[in-house]
Amino acid sequence: MRGTRKYKHVIETPDPGKWELAGYEETLPISEKSNPITRELDKADPIQLVQLLKDCDAEIFQEEDDNLVHYQRLYSESVLRTVADIANRVQEVLKNPEDGLIVLSGCGTSGRLAMLLANSFNRLLKGLHKTPCYSYIISGGDRSIVSSQEAPEDNAMMGEEELKKVCEGKRKVVYIGISCGLSAPFIAGQLDYCMRKLDTFLPVLVGFNPVNMARNDTIEGWQFTFRKVAERMQNLQDTQQAFILNPAVGPEGVSGSSRMKGGSATKILLETLFLFAHKAESNVAVTEGCLLEILRTYERAHKVTYSQSKKIAALMKQSATSLQKKGHLYIVGWGTLGVMGIMDAVECVPTFHAEWDDVRSFINGGYKTLENKEGDIGSTGPEFAISHEDFVKSVLPSLSETDTVLFIFTLDDDLSEVEKMVTQVKEKTSNVYAISHAIAGQYMPNSTKKMIPNIIGVTWPILFLEYEGAFIQKFQRELSTKWILNTVTTGAHVLKGKIFRNFMVDFKIGSSKLFQRAVTVLQRVTGHSQQRCTEALLQSIYGTQALCDQVKNAAISKHVEEAALKDKVLPTAIIILLRNCTLQESSARLQVSPTIRAAIESSLNIPGRKRGAESEESEGRSR
Repeated sequence: MRGTRKYKHVIETPDPGKWELAGYEETLPISEKSNPITRELDKADPIQLVQLLKDCDAEIFQEEDDNLVHYQRLYSESVLRTVADIANRVQEVLKNPEDGLIVLSGCGTSGRLAMLLANSFNRLLKGLHKTPCYSYIISGGDRSIVSSQEAPEDNAMMGEEELKKVCEGKRKVVYIGISCGLSAPFIAGQLDYCMRKLDTFLPVLVGFNPVNMARNDTIEGWQFTFRKVAERMQNLQDTQQAFILNPAVGPEGVSGSSRMKGGSATKILLETLFLFAHKAESNVAVTEGCLLEILRTYERAHKVTYSQSKKIAALMKQSATSLQKKGHLYIVGWGTLGVMGIMDAVECVPTFHAEWDDVRSFINGGYKTLENKEGDIGSTGPEFAISHEDFVKSVLPSLSETDTVLFIFTLDDDLSEVEKMVTQVKEKTSNVYAISHAIAGQYMPNSTKKMIPNIIGVTWPILFLEYEGAFIQKFQRELSTKWILNTVTTGAHVLKGKIFRNFMVDFKIGSSKLFQRAVTVLQRVTGHSQQRCTEALLQSIYGTQALCDQVKNAAISKHVEEAALKDKVLPTAIIILLRNCTLQESSARLQVSPTIRAAIESSLNIPGRKRGAESEESEGRSR
């Protein structure tokens, strides 16, 4: 452990990581680096997987180390001061909600969290008989909440138009744009618009890279890069006309998978900020100590959650078995814990190129409980059917022993309803699990215990706080559920062979960011040049060995559009490069290999093959 700590912590955080050293994967931003903790994630068993991902999550709470590269961390004075400054501006809107608005905006996971947080704090205000003044934007609209829609995040102008619609008629708007990697054009467009209208807007950027690591690629159809937008905001921060909230939380357990740490840190940071603002608005004297105490409640959530590591590992192992046998993991949740289930299930599609129904989640009350702006969109297609009734109608009849069903609830939910659903499920499969949340002193009825053989029971200490305290408890339960689900579904896909080392090697190339990430993964796994890796990726996307100039010179958006229609784009390109083989041979080898990871491993071990960059680095370390 590092020698000096400024603050008292609830959990033991890992020692400073190699990623904090100058020169470590220096061409990559923190959010895209590989985490040294999980370097051999693909070789871990379920117990080890839980431990590795637990350690990665603990990095969120590390303090900065003066002996290493100076990255701002969650507990850095500059970050705490920025949180307090933004909270002061949020208070102004809370005092005059008729003229003002607090807008949270994001793409993918960030947009889903924007919806969750906006709804949570509107609920808090309603409970105090105050006017709700939070709103959310998600790129691609409400369809993106329950289905993966990656392409809209590349459209900066669409971002601007969506923001204009939401803020029409408002005189004072605190806009919070969430982009974990400081990379999404949709958010850049909104931030740029805010900076052109500073008499109305206070733009706030939330992410987890330093500004000098913000994405600097040209944005199609637009005049700026994300980095240029972030640099302009940085210049406005001195006069508090804009704010950037970007503590480093370390690389993801699976490189680039910002649904994990990035999503958790977003939730922690913004809930802390808003709780602090509401406390101050209620004329309660607030200090830095209040901020720290809220942050420590999230550290406690980490400790309480991972005290269930063995049971989490068992659920992971069973989920992997179901997926390996072409079965499914179905999540049946109540309240906002059901929302966490939907978020996790949707994220598996782009992250692991999973089928939309491999991991699928349902929530009591459907869209009414989800509280999305557009209401019930269940008729859009089968993947948009999310209520418990939809589960009973469309899933239960075909449920089998290869499937796993996970129930998520608190002991305050209707347990007779839970028991009724469990009874129906047990007629079809014995693989029934539950995550249940209780407050100290609450006990699960024996009838429920007997029905569910495998329960991850999370018990929370009583918080003796005012009204907001109930919300802190709710936020802890949500984060705990998120950590468990992220760990389970990530681990299950690792065990299914979808991860090589700690790289995603079969993700959906659904945006320009993901196209660039695919090229980077190819370089790191195979050791080939950027040009050769891009060429192999295009061969895989277009299904042809010979690339014409029209394809080579096409815009990245065209490649993304084409890639969205194909399976195993990235794995095919990896094998082409590792074996120096044709597209057809690569596809054939993947076809007969038990897993994608196995196909890559066997291709790395062929005699005379040029070593990849990662292999050479690994060998250099062991000398």
